[in-house]
Amino acid sequence: MKLFISADIEGIAGVATIQQLVTNGEYQRFRKLMTEEVNAAIRGAFKGGAKEVVVADGHGNMSNIIIEDLDPRARLVSGNNRVMAQLEGLDSSFNGIIFVGHHGRESDSNAVISHTLAGVCVKEFKVNGKVVGETELNAMVAGKFHVPTIFISGDDIYVKEVKETLPKVQSVVTKYAKNRLAAELIHPDVVQQQIEKHVQIAVEDIEYYQPFVLEGPITFEIEFKGPQQAHMTSTLPTVQMITPTRIRFTCDDIVLAYKHMWGCVIIAMASTNGVLGAVNS
Repeated sequence: MKLFISADIEGIAGVATIQQLVTNGEYQRFRKLMTEEVNAAIRGAFKGGAKEVVVADGHGNMSNIIIEDLDPRARLVSGNNRVMAQLEGLDSSFNGIIFVGHHGRESDSNAVISHTLAGVCVKEFKVNGKVVGETELNAMVAGKFHVPTIFISGDDIYVKEVKETLPKVQSVVTKYAKNRLAAELIHPDVVQQQIEKHVQIAVEDIEYYQPFVLEGPITFEIEFKGPQQAHMTSTLPTVQMITPTRIRFTCDDIVLAYKHMWGCVIIAMASTNGVLGAVNS
C-alpha cells in the first residue's frame, strides 16, 4: 500500500495568526509542529498497513518540513517551481491521499487564515459552478489518478467545508476558528494523537473510500482581488474575461484545468504590482 500526504501549515494545531508564520522565531516553532503532525500521520499510515509514504510539503515556498526530524520511513517532496504544487509526485500508483494541516477557502469562510492557493491574488475558485477550496480541488485532481481522499485535518470550519464535498472522509479538528485571525486551540500532543489514530483507521478501511472523479470538460472561474491581475491572464488565448476581476476557461479534464489554473495564478501574482514594474527600481 502506497500513500500520499499533502501537508500545509495554517491548519496545524497552535496556529491562529499570520504573524506566527512570518516572524522568524515563531515560524521556526510552527514548522517544527507541522513536521510533528506529518509524523503522526506517517505513524498512523504505517500502523494501518502502508508500505510506502510520500509527503509533499505544500505551504508557501514548499520547503517547511524539517527533513532531519521527519519519520525516516517517508520520502519528502520539497521546494518550489512545482507544476503540480501541493500534489507534486502524485500518480495512479498511490492508494490514497491524506491532507494534514490544511485550511478553509477565502471567499465565504471564517476559517483560520482562510485563503485559496495564493492569498495575494485569488479571492474565489469555482469548478463547474461550485465554489471550492484547495483540498476539494486537490481531491478532484487525485480522482483523475483514481486516488481517493481518505483523511483531512484542520480547523472545524475547514473540516465542515470539505465534508460538503467529501462526506465520508476521516477527519481531525485541530482547533476551533473564532475568526480568520483567532482560534480556540487544542494542545498539539492531543491533536497528534488523534491524527495518528484516525489516519490508521482510514488506512485500515481504505476500500471504503472512492475517488472523487469529475468528468470533463471542466470549467474554471477565478475571481481575482485586483483587475490588473485578471487582465494579464488574458494573455492566454483560452482565458475569457467575465468581469474586470473574474476570468473563465474550459479544459478537457481536471489535470489540464489544474495546470491551466496554476499558470493563471502565476501570471496574476506577477501582475499584482505590474509585470516588469520593478525592473528599473
